[in-house]
Amino acid sequence: MNDFDFLLGSWNVANRRLRTVLSGAGDWVEFPGTSTSRSLFDGGGNTDEILFPTLGTRGFTLRLFDVERQEWALYWSNSQTGRLFPPVFGTFTDGRGDFYGDDEHEGRPIRAHYLWSGITPDSARWEQEFSADGGRTWESNWVMEFTRA
Repeated sequence: MNDFDFLLGSWNVANRRLRTVLSGAGDWVEFPGTSTSRSLFDGGGNTDEILFPTLGTRGFTLRLFDVERQEWALYWSNSQTGRLFPPVFGTFTDGRGDFYGDDEHEGRPIRAHYLWSGITPDSARWEQEFSADGGRTWESNWVMEFTRA
């Protein structure tokens, strides 16, 4: 528990995302964001809401620590769909968080990987990767660089 306490508070977020996912294209787009994270259950969970002002959308993450399994479940939603996407599950080891789950992209089954790294009191990095071949190869498609607001 408390692994995500580093994220509590307000952040500026520099986003870099592939415009076309799982196509082999390198068409990255960059856009700003601001995020606010709050604790739940004395560190056993948290939420954050991120605003993407130039896109006119918002995102929301719910993170819950499963005490019995000793791992986190991370759920994502956005204002475009209003639904929770399938969770990713994982843990932190040596300051790095790795979270994996099954999802789909444009009707195709994929594996999703969220990676937290470079964590300091004033910065952190989140990256999302997808695999269309069961995890043999991965394509990074979204990177968020957090700096304390």
